[in-house]
Amino acid sequence: MKITASEVNKLRQATGAGMMDCKKALVEAEGDFDKAVENLRKKGQKVAANRADRESSEGAVLAKVNADNTSGVIVSLNCETDFVAKNETYLALAEELTQLALEHKTLESFLAAEFKGMTVAEKLTEQTGVIGEKIEIGGFKTLEAAYVGSYIHAGNKIATLVGLADVVDNAAEVSKNVAMQAAAMDPIALNEEGVDASVIEKEIEIAKDQLRQEGKPEAMLDNIAKGKLKRFFKDNTLVNQDFIKDNKVSVANYVKSESGTEVTGFERVALV
Repeated sequence: MKITASEVNKLRQATGAGMMDCKKALVEAEGDFDKAVENLRKKGQKVAANRADRESSEGAVLAKVNADNTSGVIVSLNCETDFVAKNETYLALAEELTQLALEHKTLESFLAAEFKGMTVAEKLTEQTGVIGEKIEIGGFKTLEAAYVGSYIHAGNKIATLVGLADVVDNAAEVSKNVAMQAAAMDPIALNEEGVDASVIEKEIEIAKDQLRQEGKPEAMLDNIAKGKLKRFFKDNTLVNQDFIKDNKVSVANYVKSESGTEVTGFERVALV
């Protein structure tokens, strides 16, 4: 049967598949639009199964914040190659998915959400078939606070969210500066209290081993190791780090002096 250009274009708009793939799907479905969509999904499932063990270490990491700046989300839409990651259509899909993700608190809820006539999970499978690469959500983080700011590093490789305790006049600037700090310095926690006990124990043992090798007396190890631990917290927790735009002050002091408030949390997602 004859398949018109308008029918092919309609299927293409609905699925994002290429013109020839859409025409072939419609021919195989004898012009049945819904069946053609299903054919494209099945193709995606087949490709996804064949590429399940492939690395998806490229992609686009985006952050979005809701209209009143009280919650934000980071989504990493991963693929196999940088070539695909920079494609305008791929980036547009990442934008749409991240916008939708603002309505969800968990990855499971997001993947099950409706997106253009299918679930997000089904869309990812479909796009795997369309693009021919493994497409998946590599990271999903949310944050809520009195004020949430965001930052996306150039190239869409890193995105961060930062929460402030209060809504202040310069909240947008302050939160963005701290979000840039989190992107650049990759802290392991907000403050000392957020560092896992196992990490602290490991750092103390490392410090003690170094001190023993230096010949320090065993009786002195605990106190000296605690001093080294303070340095570890300063280097690796967000609010205690030197502020990258003025290393004479800590991040906490910068936020306090500029806005009178404090950082309540942060999230960071980066392509590995």
